[in-house]
Amino acid sequence: MSARHFLSLMDCTPQELNGLIRRGIELKDLRNRGALYEPLKNRVLGMIFEKASTRTRLSFEAGMIQLGGQAIFLSPRDTQLGRGEPISDSAIVMSRMLDAVMIRTFAHSTLTEFAAHSQVPVINGLSDDLHPCQLLADMQTFLEQRGSIQGKTVAWIGDGNNMCNTYIEAAIQFDFQLRVACPQGYEPKAEFLAQAGERVTIVRDPREAVAGAHLVSTDVWTSMGQEEEAGARLQLFRPYQVNRALLDQAAAEVIFLHCLPAHRGEEISQDLLDDPRSLAWDQAENRLHAQKALLEMLVEPAYHHA
Repeated sequence: MSARHFLSLMDCTPQELNGLIRRGIELKDLRNRGALYEPLKNRVLGMIFEKASTRTRLSFEAGMIQLGGQAIFLSPRDTQLGRGEPISDSAIVMSRMLDAVMIRTFAHSTLTEFAAHSQVPVINGLSDDLHPCQLLADMQTFLEQRGSIQGKTVAWIGDGNNMCNTYIEAAIQFDFQLRVACPQGYEPKAEFLAQAGERVTIVRDPREAVAGAHLVSTDVWTSMGQEEEAGARLQLFRPYQVNRALLDQAAAEVIFLHCLPAHRGEEISQDLLDDPRSLAWDQAENRLHAQKALLEMLVEPAYHHA
């Protein structure tokens, strides 16, 4: 199969990733100017959701419509995927009818298996391992507000989850230093750390992680599928709350990002999203623009077939 997939930031070269982000900024400008740009007319994106979503669904669905195409939303209730049809069979059939497939799932292997049998591009809309589309939006937000992130210092505070793993990949691809502050036993996956080598440092003290940092990011302490651990996590992660005092330890020009949804009073203080250093709302909007750039790159335009 010759289709180009986006399951991880490592599926692109650093040049391609930087190009995608710059293109996201251009597409944002086009939309803000009200320009009509529809290269994906008659193209259809299938969106498979095993996990609930607000931003991923809205950004992909609105993005396809704005590019002139359509998106079809498939929940586990609507498809055979959750009823024992092999993933490979689903992939073969779906990819004969669609122009691209976005999957938001639990096991990362669902994505790799689907992609292996798909004739069309498969996009990771989030897995338990990685959330690469979110990092495109994060990197676009930093570039818009502060210029290149190359050589800068980024702090990740909290759980070594799929977002943290993706920040590790971003550190490799965008060439920045990453400091991860997490409790013992909640480190990011060893395979990602091994890949990053010197670029990533694990510390226990959040203040040590944010000292002089240009970007500080966090995420909820309990991810989807971990609900039964919520109580224990709440106690363990309490010292890892990002608040204004912690941000004060970072560089003067620091920005704070959060992929949302946020639990105010837990991983962030009640007032943090109102702090001028927080760009979480721009970051959320940039999911739309960065993913449109991604769709434009992966999905063959309609006029190629004319």
